[in-house]
Amino acid sequence: MSFASFSDFLAMGHHGLYVWSAYGICLLVLALNVAMPLQARRRYLQEEARRLRRENKQ
Repeated sequence: MSFASFSDFLAMGHHGLYVWSAYGICLLVLALNVAMPLQARRRYLQEEARRLRRENKQ
């Protein structure tokens, strides 16, 4: 499918809102699939370091 202009490409034959929102949601989910495990790992390591410091003080 070819488009006459860039605005026609963005409009996607009057389905642009659906198409671009689907792409946006997909990218958001992919970003969360990367970010959430990294954040959980960082939180786990911080909690373990805190626990080890607490145990060493006793």
